[in-house]
Amino acid sequence: MKTIAFYGAGLLGSNFVRAFRRRGYAVRLWNRTAARAQALADIGVEICTLPEEAAAGADYLHLCLSDDAAVESVLERVLPRLDKRVPICDHTTCLPQRVAERTRALHAQGYRYLHAPVFMGPPNALDGSGSMLVSGDRSEIALLHDHLAAMTGTLRDLGERIEAAAIYKLLGNAMILAVIGGVADVLHIGAAQGLTGPESFKIFDFYDPKGQIEGRGRRMAAGDESATWSVEMALKDARLMQGAAYDGALPVIDAVAARLTELAATGAAKADLAALAR
Repeated sequence: MKTIAFYGAGLLGSNFVRAFRRRGYAVRLWNRTAARAQALADIGVEICTLPEEAAAGADYLHLCLSDDAAVESVLERVLPRLDKRVPICDHTTCLPQRVAERTRALHAQGYRYLHAPVFMGPPNALDGSGSMLVSGDRSEIALLHDHLAAMTGTLRDLGERIEAAAIYKLLGNAMILAVIGGVADVLHIGAAQGLTGPESFKIFDFYDPKGQIEGRGRRMAAGDESATWSVEMALKDARLMQGAAYDGALPVIDAVAARLTELAATGAAKADLAALAR
């Protein structure tokens, strides 16, 4: 039986652990908050009180932590006890520059390290759906392909650039923040105008925002600012939205309106809204 050393028992990490147990792996788990890890003891997970305990004798090491500092803190304690043949698979959302530096440093010391962030919620981690991103060393990815592919519906290889997976993870999360911030704005404006949440949300029954991504968004990516909705007119509408919300904070619209004001002041009033990408 292969053994997984797993670090991180948050919602995502816990379900990765459950999925590994379902596939027949032995799992040694460490989490900074021991009580959260202890909840998995009843499915046969060995709960470790020290990070280095989990690493001893492992065949694979997986990290699903909060940030770069947490990753580096754990590795500092674990590496002296880790066989250098054991692959380290890091699913933590990290800063691309730190990923590149960490990968080069660990490889130079003879360790195997691959950053593999995910677009997966806890249910995806449990049933092996969603997407996992990898990039960097070709041979390492080839050796880990089957092991990682079993964890996800799609294993997407983004090429040789070490930090590419980390970059694309942040791009996706940026879109999540923008979209959910936009939904919050819609609900705030609707509420100020006397609509219930479900009544405001009806806008998406007959307006599909995906068209903006496929149309204007694609033109923005290509640097095309062909005017169909100018900065000055978009700013006028943004101010109408702020007025309709009365004194409510609009996390996306307020920020966009401020940037449109700057663009208009620098001579871009007649340019398309795509000028936001400048």
